[in-house]
Amino acid sequence: RVVGIVTHRDLLAASLSKALSFDPAHRRTFLHSVDVGEVMTRDVVTVAPDATLDEAAALLIGRRIGCLPVAKPDGTLVGLVTETDLLRAAFLPDVDVIDAETVGSG
Repeated sequence: RVVGIVTHRDLLAASLSKALSFDPAHRRTFLHSVDVGEVMTRDVVTVAPDATLDEAAALLIGRRIGCLPVAKPDGTLVGLVTETDLLRAAFLPDVDVIDAETVGSG
């Protein structure tokens, strides 16, 4: 079940302003001390695997978010749809994805 998601926006909002107040030597130490649970968005918007790209795009635009976890009705994470995925599908349908990571079942 998806309990949260961390995006670049979460990182910027939660830690960048604090990290910038430290000298460079202490920034990395500070960032290593912050737990994901402290900065993640807990009210995660998800999309079903059988949703259309139009539905996913409407959620991304309507909620002003950059990615959507794809989850089964029981909450099991099966993937992630990003703005880049939608742009690729719309404008570059014949381009192969070379570097990709897959959520495994193992």
